[in-house]
Amino acid sequence: MGYLYLAIAIVAEVIATSALNASQGFTRLWPSTITVIGYAIAFYALSLTLRTVPMGIAYAVWAGTGIVLIALAGLVVFDQKPDLPAVVGMGLIVAGVVLVTFVSKTSSH
Repeated sequence: MGYLYLAIAIVAEVIATSALNASQGFTRLWPSTITVIGYAIAFYALSLTLRTVPMGIAYAVWAGTGIVLIALAGLVVFDQKPDLPAVVGMGLIVAGVVLVTFVSKTSSH
């Protein structure tokens, strides 16, 4: 269940961050509203994750996956193209998330 809550937290955070970009500094009502609600859901789901997944593991997976998904959302929705070093760096982040999640013995209590 912990990783299901973590997935919900990641998706909510990606939606909230994308809406934050669209809110133009909280000057647009609906993107601003989505931002606040999305972050509330993300942190609540993350708090539920921490019942069964160690904090360091949960945060590493949340942050790493969020970085990559936000970069993809930036590319698809906002036409923000990362350069080659950014893509390589995100590839390393994905490799780290895979190691932490599937190889590390500390991935659950």
